Amino acid sequence: MSENSTIKKIGVFTSGGDAPGMNACVRAAVRTCIYFGIDVYGITAGYDGLINNRIAPMTAASVGNIIQYGGTILKTARSKEFRTVEGRAMAYKNLKEHGIDALVAIGGDGTYTGALAFSKEYDIPIIGCPGTIDNDLAGSDFTIGFDTATNTAVDAIDKIRDTADAHNRVFFVEVMGRHSGHIALNAALAGGAEGVFIPEKENEFTELVNFHKNKRREKQFSIFVVAEGDEQGRAYELAKAYQEHFPEADTRVTVLGHIQRGGKPSANDRILASRLGAHAVKGLLEGKHGVAVGVINQEIVYTPFQDAIYGKKDINENLWVMNCILTRS
Repeated sequence: MSENSTIKKIGVFTSGGDAPGMNACVRAAVRTCIYFGIDVYGITAGYDGLINNRIAPMTAASVGNIIQYGGTILKTARSKEFRTVEGRAMAYKNLKEHGIDALVAIGGDGTYTGALAFSKEYDIPIIGCPGTIDNDLAGSDFTIGFDTATNTAVDAIDKIRDTADAHNRVFFVEVMGRHSGHIALNAALAGGAEGVFIPEKENEFTELVNFHKNKRREKQFSIFVVAEGDEQGRAYELAKAYQEHFPEADTRVTVLGHIQRGGKPSANDRILASRLGAHAVKGLLEGKHGVAVGVINQEIVYTPFQDAIYGKKDINENLWVMNCILTRS
């Protein structure tokens, strides 16, 4: 830590879509502040809480018995008002009234975008922690909630497989991932799906149809995983198109939706979130600001908000190749 750090009070908040593991991140940030003698404040409902002055001191007891819970004890919201100059001015006024010197912002690209604008306008030190199940932020191999959301999807696919097998049905299972295929690809591989459709890859539907038409398979049921943002259409559209090519198929759709956001965070997410929350505070005390903390190759790294928001984070091509091998044989 820097012995010359002027930071005496740090505010912590969660923003945007909730992700399993956010509580673990809040817990780590609060307890790290206490360890280093820093006063810590919780901000309820993200940027809305900053604007509406929902700011209160936190203690070690405030974060007791929360590491195992999904959601976020600090609540979360998406704030239209914070996108305005007037909204950010009110937020800064409230921070100054509480004497808060720096912020830990836990959330996704919208959270980072707000933090970037706020830190530029008021030169307030902010470090972000990547809390989003989509795993779509650059600057970290994995984001908080991704592992749990993937496990939830795999568990659902396992259950759907039982009924698909019993009735010889074809299921299209839609998972979250508006602009990202990370959940879909990983869940498809772990769940033994016959195909996966993700925004990062085109023409997969045409290739799959041709493969199924040209190869007679003994297996009578199939499961396909679809990312909600796939360029070829969402699950209902793809299921309809598949039915047109294979009218004999008994085709069904299951949309997993928000169950992927809930539930107890996995051990991996708890550990990741704890590391990120602790190193966000340590980074602020070392003089870092305007950056997101992440883990790459098991090492802590700090990435400028600009790069974390707009940097391209591709899917793992090795996993994609493996998917093609396993679904085309």
